[in-house]
Amino acid sequence: MCRLYGLQATHPTTAACELLDAQNALIRQSREDARGLSNPHGWGVGHIVDSATGCARQVKPAGESADYRERALAAEGTTVLAHVRRATVGSPDPMNTHPFRHGNALLIHNGHVPAFDAVRPHLLERIEADRERLIQGTTDSEHVLALLLQLRDERPEASLRDVTQSAIQHLQAWVRDARSGATVEPTDADLQALPHEDLVDILGLNLLWTDGTVLAGSRLNRTLWLLERDTVPTCSICGQEHAHPPGDASYRASVLASERITDEGWSAVPNGTVFTVDRRAGPTVEDLSGR
Repeated sequence: MCRLYGLQATHPTTAACELLDAQNALIRQSREDARGLSNPHGWGVGHIVDSATGCARQVKPAGESADYRERALAAEGTTVLAHVRRATVGSPDPMNTHPFRHGNALLIHNGHVPAFDAVRPHLLERIEADRERLIQGTTDSEHVLALLLQLRDERPEASLRDVTQSAIQHLQAWVRDARSGATVEPTDADLQALPHEDLVDILGLNLLWTDGTVLAGSRLNRTLWLLERDTVPTCSICGQEHAHPPGDASYRASVLASERITDEGWSAVPNGTVFTVDRRAGPTVEDLSGR
């Protein structure tokens, strides 16, 4: 059910090695991930630098795409989001390929909304018609982005972490009503070991999204890992530095991914949490229930 990658840094940073050449680079996960499954139904790379948002998507498998390599080599920004897809809701199609972009906002998603055909009408009732018209594809993921942006518009003073929490609580309620047997709360199940068919009734909302300025997200019932860097490291893959802050400027970066990509000290993001990632202060994580 897809693999994702997100980078948030104080200064423009290249992500090519983590997307192409690292021990468990995203392109390798497109061919075979930790569950032994391929993610062949498209790829996408988005980035933000100097307040400008860019995004490229393609249905072709990343491992077979020269365009993926070209885009990965050029992926540089204070925010970089990348995704390889295994289709669940919505057929393989350019409009169903992550990242989804509405204006300056980008979203990538790993997971699944159970009974989405029944959930979708509730979601569309909750958003304005102008927001609905921006939805181009049929995925649960793009509809979630529309919901997030609707809630942000209604509460511009709220943090994106609180907006994310509110959206997930809506989705939990709608899924619970649509499919009584679905798991909508954080589960203690071994998510790596569960077969694909057992995940269908488990609400999975690993989200990484940005409104163009702040990176926010959640971990709910899929694996998610975090790596924090407080200096510009010399890459063990290419031997180069991936960022070049001016003078004595301090550097910080946070990397989030479905699987550990390098042999550095990654830590698991707790299940059932929402977060924002400040470029200078790093991630702030909160329990989804608000405790």
